[in-house]
Amino acid sequence: MTKVLFILKRRQDFNATMHSHIGMQTGLYNSASFVSAMLNDLGVKSKMAVVVDNNGIDREVYNYKPTHVIIEAVWVTPSKFTILQKLHPAVKWVIRVHSEMPFLAGESRAIDWLGDYSDFKNIILAINAPRMFKEITFYLKHRNKWTTEQTAEHVIYLPNYYPQQYKSKKLDRNKDTIDIGCFGAIRPLKNHLVQAFAAIEFAEQLGKKLRFHVNAGRIEMQGGPVISNLKSLFQQIHRHGHELINHLWRPREEFLELCAKMDIGLQVSFSETFNIVGADIISQGIPLVGTAVEIPWAVGPFCADPTDGQDIINKLHLAYTSPEINAQVHQWSLTNYTSGTAEIWAKYFKGH
Repeated sequence: MTKVLFILKRRQDFNATMHSHIGMQTGLYNSASFVSAMLNDLGVKSKMAVVVDNNGIDREVYNYKPTHVIIEAVWVTPSKFTILQKLHPAVKWVIRVHSEMPFLAGESRAIDWLGDYSDFKNIILAINAPRMFKEITFYLKHRNKWTTEQTAEHVIYLPNYYPQQYKSKKLDRNKDTIDIGCFGAIRPLKNHLVQAFAAIEFAEQLGKKLRFHVNAGRIEMQGGPVISNLKSLFQQIHRHGHELINHLWRPREEFLELCAKMDIGLQVSFSETFNIVGADIISQGIPLVGTAVEIPWAVGPFCADPTDGQDIINKLHLAYTSPEINAQVHQWSLTNYTSGTAEIWAKYFKGH
């Protein structure tokens, strides 16, 4: 019988007041929880565990006795698997990669570790984005001089899943403010500053005061200058009444409530593999301006060029003009995308 154990590393800034009792409330945690619940619904026994570091893995595997262990993201040192495979020789280890290459380029050990993982017999790399799947397949096939068949045994495609629990909301155009949510960890590839400039000009054109909402509680990958410049931008133009609002990361139920208070969501990023934050926004009936290709389920006419502020402004106007249509077509597109995802996961784990 197939038993799947998802293992995540507890976030370094964890504290019991701000975060959940198991140590995480992040996109990575939510991603794993959605898939774990989906597998259980499909009849594949699955659970999750969060550990402090490498040393907690053996205990979780020993207690649960899974057939497959899915390590969420690239954080376990390759040398640790020499020990783990001796302790649990029957387990298949799956390293789930959540990043596209531009993001992975900021992780100094990533390429080395992915190559080292492929030296182990019972380790499989599961990539969650088509372009990254192609690139890692090419890399490891040539590194190891594998055949196409051998490569397919070691590198698989396992995309994200998202539960279809949708709401609707009507946009209130009578208020004198516009609330735009540009949520997610603060990092350069999230493109916050370009989106903030566009949002300010958009609000000015509407004759409204902007409330620009971000998650300033998680600064990652040299994101310090990003939040510093965001704060400076709104301080410099404070006379116009536009406001930057910082929200600490919060449990998913509370975050969904926050999303529901927005008028428009912005996720015009430089690099994404799925974008759970965007999915959370449209799940609450809020229109979204995203990035085509980077967000695989985003609807093209409502997507903007991340380097073109005027294009972002134009798409904000389109979302403001047709908010219900925007949210509904995004919900439809996300449903289609994730229905295919469930089939891919079921095929792999029911066949193993």
